[in-house]
Amino acid sequence: MLGAFRIAVVVPAFGEERLIARMLGRVPAYVDAIYVVDDASRDGTSAAAASVVDPRVSLVRHAENRGVGAAIVSGYRAALADGHDVLAVMAGDDQMHPDDLEPLVRAVLAGAAYAKGNRFVHADARRMPFGRRAGGAFLSAVTRAASGLAVSDTQCGFTALAATAASTLPLGELWPRYGYPNDLLLLLAARGLSVVEVPVRPIYADERSGLRAWHVVSILGVVLRRYARVARSTRISA
Repeated sequence: MLGAFRIAVVVPAFGEERLIARMLGRVPAYVDAIYVVDDASRDGTSAAAASVVDPRVSLVRHAENRGVGAAIVSGYRAALADGHDVLAVMAGDDQMHPDDLEPLVRAVLAGAAYAKGNRFVHADARRMPFGRRAGGAFLSAVTRAASGLAVSDTQCGFTALAATAASTLPLGELWPRYGYPNDLLLLLAARGLSVVEVPVRPIYADERSGLRAWHVVSILGVVLRRYARVARSTRISA
């Protein structure tokens, strides 16, 4: 706990047999619960997570692959059902430094509905591959224009969400795959919920990661879809 607040970490995982145990072993002690959501991995991801001797770890397994967004939603729902106050997300591939979790959580405890990591403003930003930086900057600009939010690293998955905010969102409606962070930001903006960014370090070592051209095209479609739906809803309510 941090003060009187219960903190949960959701870990979406697909094909993370190699790294997930290492990642789980680094989750800070103030975290009350860790929900690993295995999105129908074909390797030993579930077994590797279950092998970690930590009573905080709970395993949720999808029977079929539904996407990273759907995995996060499953984790959110489990954490909400257990009464946690802040719902953070850390990837199963160990690309998120555990020391950066507390500033995100504290931003929510200070009043933000949603805190997002921002790798672009960190001192180590140049460690990010150029293609990922360029693609991320482009998608951030599009999402910023569509949402009106002052965000510059929309694709960073290191986040913390207030349970009170999560309870107002149509979680089942969120885009289940790539583009989930952008869809969530537009939904938060449509409800007037506050979003802040917190510097986090980019980590690229022995982890596999990449932003491909088809991801960019897919995410653009998600942003345009949500923008059109929000605009239509606004017209109807007016």
